[in-house]
Amino acid sequence: MTDFFEDDEEWISKTQRKHECEDLQKLGEELLTLKDSELETFHLPDTLYAAILETRKIHKHGALKRQKQFIGKLMRDIDAEEIAQKLNDIRHKEDLHNAHFKRLEHWRDRILADGDNAINEFLAEHPNADRQLLRQLHRNSIKEQKANKPPAAARQIFKYIREISETTSD
Repeated sequence: MTDFFEDDEEWISKTQRKHECEDLQKLGEELLTLKDSELETFHLPDTLYAAILETRKIHKHGALKRQKQFIGKLMRDIDAEEIAQKLNDIRHKEDLHNAHFKRLEHWRDRILADGDNAINEFLAEHPNADRQLLRQLHRNSIKEQKANKPPAAARQIFKYIREISETTSD
């Protein structure tokens, strides 16, 4: 009897099938966390889309669990790999945005700490930046620090760096 199952490549154990269903349910639960605009880009079947929207309205634990299982069941009928790839792309986009934001913060902090040296390095990467404006904002930030004022110049430096980096990346 075991020889029969070993030769059959299509045979999947009940445990493996259960794990696949759980994975699909988790994937469906991840769809629940998306914004409406992001969810619409997936072009999901109407029944699955409606089930996701309905799940967002449910707050009772038992009903929520059953609805998530229902979503998992609906997920079996669609291409889950494509959905997983789109989810990964959305998360990667957020990671790229966060990394870009951290780079901008890093430049601002370097300009505030190192002054002209950091400004020169920034200008080497972004030649269309205004050296005079950056130096003026740096001087203003030093004055604000000495006078214990809010860091308005530091915010202006960040805003200007963001504007410059967006124009050079386009």
